[in-house]
Amino acid sequence: MNSVLEAIRTRRIARALTTEPIARPDFEEVLKAARWAPSAGNRRLHRFIAIQDPLTLRLLRMVTPGMFQRPVAIVVICIDRAKAASFGMLPNAKGLYVDVGTAAQTILLAAHSLGLGSGVVTSFSQAAVSAVLNLPDGLSPEMFVCLGHAAPVQPPGMPTRGHLTWQSLTQWERFPKMPENTPPTPAREVTSSRP
Repeated sequence: MNSVLEAIRTRRIARALTTEPIARPDFEEVLKAARWAPSAGNRRLHRFIAIQDPLTLRLLRMVTPGMFQRPVAIVVICIDRAKAASFGMLPNAKGLYVDVGTAAQTILLAAHSLGLGSGVVTSFSQAAVSAVLNLPDGLSPEMFVCLGHAAPVQPPGMPTRGHLTWQSLTQWERFPKMPENTPPTPAREVTSSRP
């Protein structure tokens, strides 16, 4: 099978990571891959900040309510707003955010191809992250890609499916479609107690 299509098909978001560190060469390969992400007009308006320092990772977790993982490394994808303005782009131009998404997907696939677990996070305080990382003016953090080694997670009593754990199953594998002849659940009438 085609290895790229296989990576796309088998990649999953890892929400539980082990404390095992990532080998430096693997982390560097992920960052090298990020440089090859598509970019609107080949303008390269995104910047990457690579973090492995445990204290910085802890500080970032404190200002990131959407981070369920405990990563051993993070790549922060930023938009270089000063460079974007030099191209005459508006601050909310869609292309800026498309570039963030293509960079994230490239990082996720690179990590997966190296046997690493990864997941994206967008729920964080941009001001707090900028302060923690001492970012220069004009550089705005837009997305985290958390990296590590995926932890096998299995809810109690949930069977595995071969080598797959509950965490690695897709939504459709966890909750398969009902058979075609299953009658629909009748709707309940909801009444309000308000006058």
